[in-house]
Amino acid sequence: MKQVFRSKTAYVFGWVWVVFAAANVVDLIVRYSGKPSLVALAVLGALTAVVYVVALRPATVLTEPGLLGRTPLRSTFVPWAAVDDVTVSHSINVTHSGGRLLRLWTPMTSARERAKAQRRGAAPVRRGRFQTEPTLTKGEQAAAEVFAGRTHADWVADQITGRAEQARFRKEEPGPVRVSWAYDSIAAIAVALVLIILAAMVP
Repeated sequence: MKQVFRSKTAYVFGWVWVVFAAANVVDLIVRYSGKPSLVALAVLGALTAVVYVVALRPATVLTEPGLLGRTPLRSTFVPWAAVDDVTVSHSINVTHSGGRLLRLWTPMTSARERAKAQRRGAAPVRRGRFQTEPTLTKGEQAAAEVFAGRTHADWVADQITGRAEQARFRKEEPGPVRVSWAYDSIAAIAVALVLIILAAMVP
């Protein structure tokens, strides 16, 4: 089963920006006024390239054969049997192939999110004589304690660890780790550079 994990906030913002930029491009074409329009188009192109590379492209993809980590400029595929260790700090860090490190761009954990997760498992503070909050059952309290301090990044790291352990249990051979350039990001940056050069050359 394929699972794709992204930063929801960045992804939504990215598509909102794309729609905004597309509407402005149409307006600039309809009301073309020479160099000012080209400069505005170049600015839009540069900002859209940055938004695509940073907000829309990064993803963590769990496939049947292995883990695909998409960063702004590269894609790294790690077979499950090649995963050695998974840790979570600010990002998910996957150690593979005898010590090499893959730092996934998404999902990431902020200090604020970590603190909020810690508070989820804490018992509610009782103030005054009367209980205003519903009392948790033992099962609910146990579940809250299990998830205390755990963020979305922790949950994704568990999924990666689980799939790697299953591959080792099946005694799969660790295949080669493949790293490739993100040609879509390179193309977006190239288009933005062409627009900037054109805007600079037109008198």
